[in-house]
Amino acid sequence: MTSDREGNYEVKVAIASAFSIALLALTIGQAKPAANDGAVPAVGLAIGQPAPAFSLRDQFGHEQSSSTLKGSKGTVLLFFRSADW
Repeated sequence: MTSDREGNYEVKVAIASAFSIALLALTIGQAKPAANDGAVPAVGLAIGQPAPAFSLRDQFGHEQSSSTLKGSKGTVLLFFRSADW
């Protein structure tokens, strides 16, 4: 008959083993990114290329357009995705 200490050890080893196998299964099941042969896909506008005209509503419901936002030195737009979306 095993003592409580040996029984606890066996339970801990079993839990650690199950956890390790689950992690291994998760990493093996993840999709691998497609090889792109070092070519980086073009995203967005090229440097110096003017942005197309746009018109959208802001968080207060007011319509904003590329012309209403433009200042004397131009406009910088930054889009980001919140982590809670």
